[in-house]
Amino acid sequence: MCSRIASPCVGLCSTTLGDPVCRGCQRTDEEITAWPGLSVRQRENRMAELDSLRVRVAGRFLRVVDEARLEEQMRRHRIRYRADQPALSRAVELLRVGRDRIREIGHYGLEPAAGAAGYSAAELHARMSEQLLEEASARRCNLHRDLSSSGCSRS
Repeated sequence: MCSRIASPCVGLCSTTLGDPVCRGCQRTDEEITAWPGLSVRQRENRMAELDSLRVRVAGRFLRVVDEARLEEQMRRHRIRYRADQPALSRAVELLRVGRDRIREIGHYGLEPAAGAAGYSAAELHARMSEQLLEEASARRCNLHRDLSSSGCSRS
């Protein structure tokens, strides 16, 4: 019997539309293709890198003030997350799924960071998504040793 391969996929793959980096999970097109062939350790390392990326970006916009409340809301709304996933990485998923329905992020164990006060959940999601894509694209370039074949430029 085969066991399920852990994946950061959120079922919203923009690489099928030609993006070199997925807007949903922030993996590169090459990572997505290679994912089933990676060892468990390699996948764990990649997921940790992606979580770090999300935590870094989300931390510019959000603070987790009640981790238990966030987890409760994730379960309530049936939003998939991993037990070892950092709270801010979970918050990215929460906003991706609920950005148009969330009226008060405080009810989800979150508060806006100083520079993000007054933003709606949809605005927070849009700003985070833009920065996630920028940083994931930079990560893609760093993953490639041969910049000329990766579509990355030396700047």
